[in-house]
Amino acid sequence: MQSIRFVLTLWAFAAISGVASARDLSKNERDICTWGAGMAGTAQQYKLSGLTLYGARKKIQAQHFSQQWMRMSALGIAEQTYDSPSRLRPDSVRQVYYEGCIKHELARR
Repeated sequence: MQSIRFVLTLWAFAAISGVASARDLSKNERDICTWGAGMAGTAQQYKLSGLTLYGARKKIQAQHFSQQWMRMSALGIAEQTYDSPSRLRPDSVRQVYYEGCIKHELARR
């Protein structure tokens, strides 16, 4: 019983410190993660609606992006989303992508 409490305490401490570290990211880093998460969610929505990867790529190509790198990144995110067997809802995909992106950004430091 005591060891379970110890593990839970460590887990809670790790979760709290992870949240505090996420606040250390710059606004730009958080914005990039939010943008990528949105693209992953949109791609998942296309996939679940039955749109082919070709159709999703055409829709993405037609979008206006404020930065040059965004188009190729969006196409890559869509391709990875279509390659995944996941049937998660788009909101869940957004959340998973965002959390993974934040962890990646923190690990890069």
